[in-house]
Amino acid sequence: MKAKPPAYLRVEGDGVAVFIRLTPKSSKDALDGVGETGDGRLHLKARVRAIPEDGKANKALTSLLADRIGVPASSLSVVSGHTSRLKTVFVQGDPEQLLRMMADLASR
Repeated sequence: MKAKPPAYLRVEGDGVAVFIRLTPKSSKDALDGVGETGDGRLHLKARVRAIPEDGKANKALTSLLADRIGVPASSLSVVSGHTSRLKTVFVQGDPEQLLRMMADLASR
């Protein structure tokens, strides 16, 4: 029996979507656990030093996630929320393997 992935992760076709709340212009790049939106959706909390200008914060976010997951940055893309704090990042690859790699993402 497969374990159910955390609520901020969703298997989609050839990869996994990650729901994230990003705080730009932070003092450091980090993942800060799990939060909840006003409508009850869970999200991974992330912060980056980059400013939210010309996609710099989104690029920093995908680099941070790629580093923490252990995949090339080229396999990640922001698919929604390009200009908002709430984003969905798609990680391309084998969903089962990615879920194993991301199982403890919120605690790193």
